Amino acid sequence: METITYQVTFKCNVMRISFRTRKLEKRFTKPGGLRRAYGPRNEDAIKARFIVLNKVQNLSEVPTNHPERRHQLKGNRKGKFAVDLVHPYRLIFEPDHESVPRKDDGGIDLNRITAIKILDVVDYH
Repeated sequence: METITYQVTFKCNVMRISFRTRKLEKRFTKPGGLRRAYGPRNEDAIKARFIVLNKVQNLSEVPTNHPERRHQLKGNRKGKFAVDLVHPYRLIFEPDHESVPRKDDGGIDLNRITAIKILDVVDYH
């Protein structure tokens, strides 16, 4: 599956963001794409989260409190992360590294995650 990469160029050392599919990339980058796909309230929330994701240098800098509430997922989504949108929707993403950086204890090293892949906007509850 082809991966589309979107890179912000106005700041050095920002998070590199790519998309799971071209369709998802178009939703995020074409005018009106988010509104058509997810509605006006989620469009605003997605844009706000995307701004945060674009400004950080690594995943540890994404807030774990509201409104972003970055959290690691479990079960069949193990290794993936989410940020809150309009309840109950979440923006789902995963580290986009050839080998996911790990800590000595085996956990994901958030300080070394500098690239993510947007996977979906979904209500997984």
